[in-house]
Amino acid sequence: MGSAAAWQLAKRGRRVRAFEQFEPGHDRGSSHGLSRIIRLAYFEHPSYVPLLRRAFELWREIETASGDALLHVTGALDIGRADSRVITGSLHSCRLHGLRHDLLGSAEVRRRFPGYHLPDEFQAVFQPDGGFLEPERCIRAFVAEARRHGATIESGRAVGGWTRSGGEVILEVGGEEVRASQLVICAGAWTPSLVPGLAPLLRAERQVVGWFGVRHAPAFAPDRFPVFVMEDPDGTWYGFPEHGVPGFKIGKYHHRAEPADPDAMDRRISLEDEAVLRACVRRVFPDADGPLVRASACLFTNTPDEHFIVDRLPGAPEVLVVSACSGHGFKFCPVIGEIVADLVTRDETAHDIGLFRLDRFAR
Repeated sequence: MGSAAAWQLAKRGRRVRAFEQFEPGHDRGSSHGLSRIIRLAYFEHPSYVPLLRRAFELWREIETASGDALLHVTGALDIGRADSRVITGSLHSCRLHGLRHDLLGSAEVRRRFPGYHLPDEFQAVFQPDGGFLEPERCIRAFVAEARRHGATIESGRAVGGWTRSGGEVILEVGGEEVRASQLVICAGAWTPSLVPGLAPLLRAERQVVGWFGVRHAPAFAPDRFPVFVMEDPDGTWYGFPEHGVPGFKIGKYHHRAEPADPDAMDRRISLEDEAVLRACVRRVFPDADGPLVRASACLFTNTPDEHFIVDRLPGAPEVLVVSACSGHGFKFCPVIGEIVADLVTRDETAHDIGLFRLDRFAR
């Protein structure tokens, strides 16, 4: 969110100075792991769909500007029982917004996409526009384009805190005092350290994904294996075709429900972590029940309703707080960057962001 906001603001000619405590594309937050799903049939809430349509346009814009392929279209499957939230929510978004889609039974899913072995009672909504993004490359593209438009982006610079004075924001950055007319905080799991008042609303959580060796590679290739989200009695799962590195990638939302300190999280992958993921692989993707060839730990930063926060900070109108993406935000980066630029430059946006207001937690 921060690199995309820097890109959008710099494009509009604003003076931008951005601070990253590690380096762009690092592996200690929520934006690494080689792939992130992008879906258009959004079961979480239909108001995300117009934002996603704009996000698709902006992903293609940054691809053109950077000359790098960032978005790979595979189609997307939303999977579950007929009465599951994933199926009902996905169908509602498709019908409300006129999205192309097919409702498939489990046998038809298996015929079209042989890597999938769904239970007989499951259905799937297939939406052909979905796919995946390569997050580290996306961030590097945002940073490069932001710099090309004049932004200053400083790595290894942690913001120690900020105060307000005379309509300005004063940041403490490694002993340096930095003054700005507006501050945009895109700190993910570190947001509570910069905005302690939001700490009760934000829960950082350890998340693990794994790549499993496949026995029949063509069934897990991007042209035969759509990305997916699947709800079953054990939770909600997501996964990707084999791409770039060996293995079929899978994760479970909220994994083992472990609270995490972003500065002290255990990034080692345990046998328990593997067992959580392998249980689903064996049930639904038996041709990928090979060795765990790769695994990665990252962070979710969850709000109580699992929707984002994009709003001015109460009592500090110069400060805009962005993100807390609850595990499903990366796909929105360029449109959230555009929204940030709207709010910074003219204090309004044509995008509907009512779902992301802070005052919803006070109702």
